[in-house]
Amino acid sequence: MPTPVMAGVDGSAESFAAAEWAAREAVRRERPLLLLHARNWHPCRADGEPADAAQRQLARRALRRAEERVRRTCPAVRLSDEQVEGPASAALLSAADRAELLVLGSRGLSGFTGFLVGSVALAVVAKATCPVVLVRAGEEAADEDFPAEEGSAEEGGAEDGSAAGEGASGRIGHRDVVLGLDAGDPSDEVIEFAFEAARLRGARLRVLHAWQPPSAFELGPGDVALADKPQQGREWRGFLSAVLQVWRDKYPGVEVVECVPQDKASTALIRAASAAGLLVVGHRLAERPVGPRTGPVTHAVIHHVGCPVAVVPHP
Repeated sequence: MPTPVMAGVDGSAESFAAAEWAAREAVRRERPLLLLHARNWHPCRADGEPADAAQRQLARRALRRAEERVRRTCPAVRLSDEQVEGPASAALLSAADRAELLVLGSRGLSGFTGFLVGSVALAVVAKATCPVVLVRAGEEAADEDFPAEEGSAEEGGAEDGSAAGEGASGRIGHRDVVLGLDAGDPSDEVIEFAFEAARLRGARLRVLHAWQPPSAFELGPGDVALADKPQQGREWRGFLSAVLQVWRDKYPGVEVVECVPQDKASTALIRAASAAGLLVVGHRLAERPVGPRTGPVTHAVIHHVGCPVAVVPHP
């Protein structure tokens, strides 16, 4: 049986949006969709009756509501559901080992309160071995496409990675897939996920490598940093083009725009994703000394980007 696309369902508006997004993705990938509800475990009462009977009923109700919404908006998807015992983060991580990707709802806190996407989602993103996509409440299929009156970025894109010429070109179709990439340490898993996502959607792929001049302590003979800033930008664009060439050859039908802004990576990605249909970032799997953590760029974008965010694990 093909590995499924999974969506975590807990009865919240965010989880229903995640289920609908996952259904569309499952159809694109020709995969079944599994709706998963993780119940917290409770011990049996003295009379032997499980104390979590009410939880099972609530779980069934949440799954049924999610199924109704999915079948209404995406009737072509092959659909099943499952209840598993929690704790939720551990149950979802275990299920993710048998998933093509896992889709979760995100509250999307921001600003001074933006320290948690949700403890469960944050723990899963930090440790999942499959890609995890975070979806905001209210995300709909129409949000993936440009409105008829709205354009996309002009050919080549803005140097800073933003959507230049927005509203002028009249581009019709799926919003760009944006890939945040470190050209100095690229990950094949992350790049392939982004190219495949763009191919499945018929979307343009905007690849962004943000750079900042290193301090004097980081300079060495022959370093790119010894050049002036315009030259550094050209050098980074050359590195990025070289990294992507093999993927351009593998995906000749995907239009690729390369952006090398001089900026903080998180700032550039948040700006570039403002008109995107999907943002793809990587997450290096590693044991960290203090609980499950994500890197600073991933942490920033999952709290502040409005479009769905795919976090792809890699060694």
